[in-house]
Amino acid sequence: MLTGLIIRWIVNAVALYVAAQVANAVGFHITLSGAVPALIAVAVLAVVNAFIRPLVVLLTLPLNCLTFGLFSVVINAVMFLLVGSGFIEGFRVSGFVAALIGSIVMGIVNGMISNVVIGQD
Repeated sequence: MLTGLIIRWIVNAVALYVAAQVANAVGFHITLSGAVPALIAVAVLAVVNAFIRPLVVLLTLPLNCLTFGLFSVVINAVMFLLVGSGFIEGFRVSGFVAALIGSIVMGIVNGMISNVVIGQD
């Protein structure tokens, strides 16, 4: 149980690193200065997604229904931007588009790596 949690934490940190590299490659700036800030950012992102995201989803439920759930992508980007707003030393997201790209790429990479490393549960 604990090893699975640690593996998922590391997979998310790798996905965050890849997302930062992709966003920087296409011209949007996500600053990630090392492994420790990545691990801290992933932990804070997990806490934000556990406590703040459900409230935001509930408040935006009508808009989410109108867009057939596509507004969830915007909510994910806002959570990513919130974590990368500068209170974590070594992790910074420059703007909303960078957060949008970062959250999409992080989700895709996380899914691919999780399938390979963790497999089907």
